[in-house]
Amino acid sequence: MATQKRTVEVALSTTGVDAAGRPQRVPLVTADDGSPVAVEAPPMVEPDLAGEHMLINIGPQHPATHGVLRLVLELDGETVVRCIPHIGYLHCGFEKLGEYRQYNQILPLTDREDYLNAMGNNVGCAMSAERLFGIEITERCKVLRVIACELSRIASHLVWLGTTCIDIGAFTPFLWAFQQREYIYDLIEAWVGARLTPTITRVGGLAADIPDGWMAQLGEFTRKFPHTVDEIDKMLTKNGIWVGRTIGLGVMTPEEATNWGLSGPMLRASGVAFDVRKDFPYYDYETYDFDVPVGTNGDVYDRYLVRMEELRQSVRIVEQAAKRLPDGPINVDDPRVILPNKSKATSEMESMIHHFKLVMEGPRPPLGEAYVAMESPKGEKGYYMVSDGTSKPVRWRIRPPSFVNLAAIPKMVEGHLLSDVIAINASIDIVMGEIDR
Repeated sequence: MATQKRTVEVALSTTGVDAAGRPQRVPLVTADDGSPVAVEAPPMVEPDLAGEHMLINIGPQHPATHGVLRLVLELDGETVVRCIPHIGYLHCGFEKLGEYRQYNQILPLTDREDYLNAMGNNVGCAMSAERLFGIEITERCKVLRVIACELSRIASHLVWLGTTCIDIGAFTPFLWAFQQREYIYDLIEAWVGARLTPTITRVGGLAADIPDGWMAQLGEFTRKFPHTVDEIDKMLTKNGIWVGRTIGLGVMTPEEATNWGLSGPMLRASGVAFDVRKDFPYYDYETYDFDVPVGTNGDVYDRYLVRMEELRQSVRIVEQAAKRLPDGPINVDDPRVILPNKSKATSEMESMIHHFKLVMEGPRPPLGEAYVAMESPKGEKGYYMVSDGTSKPVRWRIRPPSFVNLAAIPKMVEGHLLSDVIAINASIDIVMGEIDR
């Protein structure tokens, strides 16, 4: 401990009063002539506040880790010195499971690796398989897949928005967001009969066409939904607590975001306007009129603003897709990959044979490999398949944006307070199913 020698003037008492009746300050220690005496004070001890760093765990069982994520934090007081993320508690094994299943049987696995973007994953996996098969889907199927992807993006962002509000301390926006998400699940249920994991695609087409009246139900949603977004915007965007808990946290510069491999809203919040739908368009996204929102500071607040604007842009895309939806079939006319109509399978020998071979053996693509990237709500989602000519891929690999984005959390939380770790982790928008896959 450090010591310091100092000389001080002794304190004065307030005993007695003067002629005017005011308190009179009389020296406690005086010299013979009555003047105050300077005395040598004892050494002042300055405490050494440096102490040992502390290790704490956030997760793997923790509501704010949004899954079985474990963050080992090294703290100096309440300041994060180091963060070590640990994954591997889920053990899904999706990629290995896919190597033992036919191509259409892989699709239900994609619902579950990111269950907040189930329909988008279905579309991405089907795109990869169709590239292997050399299949070009119908125009009606393209537009319906665009609608499915954008509805899935809205639903995923709503879950992120609601749960992030709870992490930071707000509850009402969570209820508003999840109510709108239920409306989307009502649409999905009316379409294919399932909600969270609908498996909406098939290689070469879709599980089902939309029913009568479905487009009117979709129009009702797109008409009312922006009002909820505006309400949440009014409650949060200029709220002092929300701003104080998000601005300046987890900053990533454009160079840092690019070097760490970030994508999606995480990258765009740092000012990099990369969107697979614009830069590597698929399903005629280049013909849709929509904007790619970007931030300027790359912090938690900008990631919130980017996702809020993406909600509005997705509604724009859905409205345009609804207007251009053409008539026609939803599946390609290819008996090698598409099951025949049920009535034909029970009345025509050739159709029954095709049905039997597809179910028992599965479609067989030629030798080759294919990688397809799409813009998921969390960033660039890629599916890589390798065919050896059999009905099952010899290799299936997923490029999950949650995994890549999460890798940057040690950089983002360093130097921030413990409570800020929760907000920064929430801003990444992870789903552990596509991380520990």
